[in-house]
Amino acid sequence: MRPLNNVVERFIPSALVFSILLTFVVVILALILTDTAPGELVLHWGNGLAGLLDFITQMALILLFGHMLANTGPVQRGLAFLGSVPRTELAAYVFVFLGAAFASLITWGLGLVVGGLLAREVAYQGGQRGLKLHFPMLVASGFAGFVVWHMGYSASGPLTAATPDSFLAESLGGQTVPISQTVFSGWNMIAAVVTIVVVGLSLYLVAPRKGDNITEFKIDTRQKVDDGQEDVVTPADRLDASRIVTLLLGLMLVAYLVLHFVQGGTLTLDTVNWSFLALILLLVRNPFELIALTKNAAANVGEILLQFPLYAGILGLMTGSGLIQIFSDAFVSISNPVTFGLLAFLSAGLVNFFVPSGGGQFAVQGPIMLSAGAELGVAPEITIMAVAYGDQWTNMIQPFWAIPLLAIAGLKMRDILGYTTIVLIASGLVFGGTLLLVSL
Repeated sequence: MRPLNNVVERFIPSALVFSILLTFVVVILALILTDTAPGELVLHWGNGLAGLLDFITQMALILLFGHMLANTGPVQRGLAFLGSVPRTELAAYVFVFLGAAFASLITWGLGLVVGGLLAREVAYQGGQRGLKLHFPMLVASGFAGFVVWHMGYSASGPLTAATPDSFLAESLGGQTVPISQTVFSGWNMIAAVVTIVVVGLSLYLVAPRKGDNITEFKIDTRQKVDDGQEDVVTPADRLDASRIVTLLLGLMLVAYLVLHFVQGGTLTLDTVNWSFLALILLLVRNPFELIALTKNAAANVGEILLQFPLYAGILGLMTGSGLIQIFSDAFVSISNPVTFGLLAFLSAGLVNFFVPSGGGQFAVQGPIMLSAGAELGVAPEITIMAVAYGDQWTNMIQPFWAIPLLAIAGLKMRDILGYTTIVLIASGLVFGGTLLLVSL
């Protein structure tokens, strides 16, 4: 895997630079392939920058709430308990993967943080019991759980398609695609289970055995997040230290969600975010802790807030210049109703290298694929999940989303890339096979 590691380290720039470079690539393509004047392109780009503001906020909140939830006291205590579960080296690697996969299916922000925290906890407690654990492999197993995030509760593409008046609405003819036809469809849930089994088995087979060189987790560098507790002196301090304040708000939010679904409401990006906020409010001890968790989590959100307007600008360029239709027509010319899902998946995997955010990728690629699929008579749910699968697939060798987890673990991408490449191969077979089968 060393050649692949060298390529990643030497030639793949930051995700921010990717989004900037992609902007100018799209400008050049529009100048070559369309008759749009340069001034018009600048206007299309500038007008598009604010086109995804609602969506940007929703994505930022998913990551913010996921990080906060992972660092609440009950979740931290749960992770400490889970760290004591594996009793053998091979079980430890698979266990970390399963924990991260389950967390990623709940919400991708939680999965990223839990993967790193659980890897460290298992490494530390395993070392205390005499287990010889290869720490980079544990961290790779934690990141591998992220390969199923777009098949779960916080899947940004399917949830966007289920949200009225989203940026995909025009491509869907003004309609929505219920989450029951995408994430909660029988075929996707089966694919998620099969993916977890196949990837877990792959990690088991490639894990270091006795006699192999390993790098252990030598020092307990597990960080305890500041809980924000302060001295209680004034009546205002007593309010800030009161659990009743956050508990009442959390219960009110739970009541809203219950009423929303009882009255026929659907699952959208907003309801996903409010469900996680409700959990946080119910789990924190008081407003002091809530404020501290928010401050600690906020640093992880900044890069998303900067990049998403650039993706929105790219979408404005492609829509205004007509590039979307050109690309859609080209894709239709090489596809048929059976192969479309597979080809859309492979193309999404490639695009993910340049637009590593699932939401950003759907903004750029979603309208193109939905338009092409509609021309071929492909059901929109297949198109949506094909792009979703492609996005989560090549995350395994794209460093953007590994950054938070690697920071928690104190490693670099090259330390885990050999193992995550195996995950890429194993999961790709499942994703591609699934899309071929449901397209028959």
